Amino acid sequence: MPQFFPGPWFAIFLSSWIIYLTILMSKMNNFKYQNNPMLQIMKKENPQPWNWPWT
Repeated sequence: MPQFFPGPWFAIFLSSWIIYLTILMSKMNNFKYQNNPMLQIMKKENPQPWNWPWT
């Protein structure tokens, strides 16, 4: 039974996954965001008190 002898198919399986992952990782690393996120300035605004003219 060929599954008990991992010689030929395991080498093909391992080499194909290594090739696949190197191609995939190079394509993923070339991807760049179009809009780089920028930190927003955190400024706390002082709220104005409400004016209740009828009280």
